[in-house]
Amino acid sequence: MSVWALGINHTTAPLDLRGRFAFAIDQIAPTLHGLRQALGQASQHRNVETAIISTCNRTEIYCAGDQPALDHTLGWLAHSGGVSTELLRSHSYVLENGPVARHAFRVASGLDSMVLGEAQILGQMKDAVRAAESAGALGSTLNQLFQRSFAVAKEVRTSTEIGAHSISMAAAAVRLASQLFEDLGKTRVLFVGAGEMIELCATHFAARNPKQIAIANRTLERGEKLAVRFGGEVMRLSDLPDRLHEFDIVVSCTASSLPIVGLGAVERALKKRRHRPMFMVDLAVPRDIEPEVKQLEDVYLYTVDDLASVVQTAQANRQAAVAQAEAIIDAGVQSFMHWMDQRHPEHGVVPLIRQIQDQADAWRAIEIDRARKRLAKGEDIDTVLDALSRGLAQKMLHGTLAELRAGDAETREQTARTASRLFLRSQGKSAL
Repeated sequence: MSVWALGINHTTAPLDLRGRFAFAIDQIAPTLHGLRQALGQASQHRNVETAIISTCNRTEIYCAGDQPALDHTLGWLAHSGGVSTELLRSHSYVLENGPVARHAFRVASGLDSMVLGEAQILGQMKDAVRAAESAGALGSTLNQLFQRSFAVAKEVRTSTEIGAHSISMAAAAVRLASQLFEDLGKTRVLFVGAGEMIELCATHFAARNPKQIAIANRTLERGEKLAVRFGGEVMRLSDLPDRLHEFDIVVSCTASSLPIVGLGAVERALKKRRHRPMFMVDLAVPRDIEPEVKQLEDVYLYTVDDLASVVQTAQANRQAAVAQAEAIIDAGVQSFMHWMDQRHPEHGVVPLIRQIQDQADAWRAIEIDRARKRLAKGEDIDTVLDALSRGLAQKMLHGTLAELRAGDAETREQTARTASRLFLRSQGKSAL
């Protein structure tokens, strides 16, 4: 059994390339089905376990199967995103077995995030695992990998200070907005979308008591829940172009595959605002706001990648915690690989154990067949049983006794110690 992973993240691929490989949670099941179907076309890659983690900062595919299929997986993902295999390869990372476990544990623990120690990724990983499980794509190996990832992440968060003083994307957005507007209490804030990230951002901005909060969402029901919570109003996405000029701050994060705030809409909004500045944050991957908006003179547009320098502040204070976390992860990786060795016949000593068992069964079959023939000739049963037991003992001890008599003194001594440990355990101490 082999485990492999393929991914792109905020350190290896630009935002627009990541956007090509972003999968909404409701797309995971059919996407996993397509991946497994593609891998299954090769006989050695049938019944491959698969899972996909897709967030604004990363898209990662985890697989487990009899044989690794890194090239097949890379080719499938490149095709799904409409790019060449060579381009994707230059921006991706591929891992196998132990390094896969280490990477998954670091991701779950927040060590591989743009915001060091952030906790949101753990929930996103759990959602991805549930989606894979519901799709019937998760087997015992990947399930074990992810459950151990969650356990390691919990230990990291409870045993270290890795999450202390972390600056989230939402807090970073508030910090940047405060640099543009002297008093956020006088601003009008529009949130586009109603998912977890928007809820987090709304919580941070609401703490500054803005003059107005509005939620624009495709479904009014979800938007109304957030609006009620933060004392705001709800509006339809279709009303966005006509009302965009009312807001000083716009924060967007939806699962739309195409931009929902275009250059023209923002230009018209600026004219109505008489070019009073607008602060815009696009946390979506793919983008919610057309990138050309950033070129407008009175707009301050930030993407998830633009926020990187802000969220990196104060990370030096947590380097000691990182070292502690890495030690916990090291132990977790060793434990997982030991489980792989025990669980899967291609790893570790399992093949040797089976060979020894097969050899013992062959010797037993020979002696039983010999005993049956002697009994059929009418020989005494006690005599036959004694011969059977002697024959088995001789076959099992022959190799060991031969090694004890062969080689130089040092080799014989090492063999003697091993033989003593294997055959004289019941005596409590070595015969040497």
